[in-house]
Amino acid sequence: MAAPDLFVPKAESICLFLDVDGTLIDLAPTPDAVIVSSALLDELSLAEKRLDGALALVSGRPIDELDRLFTPVRLRASGIHGAEIRYSPSEPTRSLTNDRLSESAWIDLQHLLESFPGVFAENKGVSFAVHYNFAASVEGELFLALRRFVERFARFELELVPGNLVFEVKLPGFDKGSAIRRFMARAPFAGRRPVFIADDKMDRPGFETVLALGGIAFSVGFEMAGLSGSFSQPAGVRAWLGKVTA
Repeated sequence: MAAPDLFVPKAESICLFLDVDGTLIDLAPTPDAVIVSSALLDELSLAEKRLDGALALVSGRPIDELDRLFTPVRLRASGIHGAEIRYSPSEPTRSLTNDRLSESAWIDLQHLLESFPGVFAENKGVSFAVHYNFAASVEGELFLALRRFVERFARFELELVPGNLVFEVKLPGFDKGSAIRRFMARAPFAGRRPVFIADDKMDRPGFETVLALGGIAFSVGFEMAGLSGSFSQPAGVRAWLGKVTA
């Protein structure tokens, strides 16, 4: 695989799609414990300007959480794996689905997780993120339990997507690939070569979309066949971002 630090394109020729946790910022034991440095805020602000706005965060977090993490920097963004989108920093967030997971499903999930000490979940409305950072040894058992949970709600066609120490139980019909295509159909992204950087095999739809559009796809922390290259850790992504916008 190619070394990402050797790929330093002209800013005016590309558009940039960036995952957040594990890509721009280092993973933490819980989502609330991550650290965003002032240096990264400055780098993102500069990158957004150098790319004439053709930069978007493409995250599993809701967009309002992204705004909180990166304040005062406000960027174009897709949240909850493509379920919501903001085409411009000055526009409101748009939800791309009116459906929501039921409160009864959330209560049932909480009861299920009582059998898995150290495992906790986030309710994102259109998805439940089940984190097992503190209980990695139960991965297989937890997956089987969640698969049975999903089967109980078969009428909703829920998807169970494995990630990096997390399982996402989500409604169908949206992913990071569809979010990237929506951005690419509009200025300032249209006509540029897309670059997507993400740290999780859950992000495969985004990787595949960017490659299909003739773009560049880099993973972080792992290698995946067919991608353009990989970074070993988020620090490498942050260093690369500085080179691209220099």
